[in-house]
Amino acid sequence: MAKLTGKLEEAFNAQVTLELEASLVYRQLGIEMDMLDLPGLAHWFRAQADEEVVHANKFIDHMTDRDAHPRVGSIAAVSATAGSVLEAFEASLAHEEKVSEAIRSLYRLAQQEGDIDALPLLNWFIDEQLEEEAMVSELIGKVTLINDDGPGLLRLDEELGARRSGGTEADAD
Repeated sequence: MAKLTGKLEEAFNAQVTLELEASLVYRQLGIEMDMLDLPGLAHWFRAQADEEVVHANKFIDHMTDRDAHPRVGSIAAVSATAGSVLEAFEASLAHEEKVSEAIRSLYRLAQQEGDIDALPLLNWFIDEQLEEEAMVSELIGKVTLINDDGPGLLRLDEELGARRSGGTEADAD
């Protein structure tokens, strides 16, 4: 495998930082759900937070395999708050869209740099982001249908609380 180029190494480091930021956003949204007494939703958001760490680790592993030096950049204080389940999922979708655009930018840069070794990883992430956005959009649809119906929210809380949680290593995903 060819060494990662300077521009791409810098962009991958930015992506590592963005994935870790996403983890913190999800962690905060999980806290917000705990504050609404919805432990299943809190569990789902914590599992999402762990998945974002897995994503950061995938980039880190790719970089170290290619003799690049991963570095975590600065992460601003997380300002994600949610007074409702709908607000939490809308914040989640907005962040997923931000990550998706960053992945597409990385893909374009890899093409521009002629770095074909990065493309399989980036293809995986493009597929993953499509799934993530679709899943969160579907949950927004469900929450919108439920509205503020207590029994409906409790059923969703139970459903999402049943999600299996993996580890945070790159092979856990």
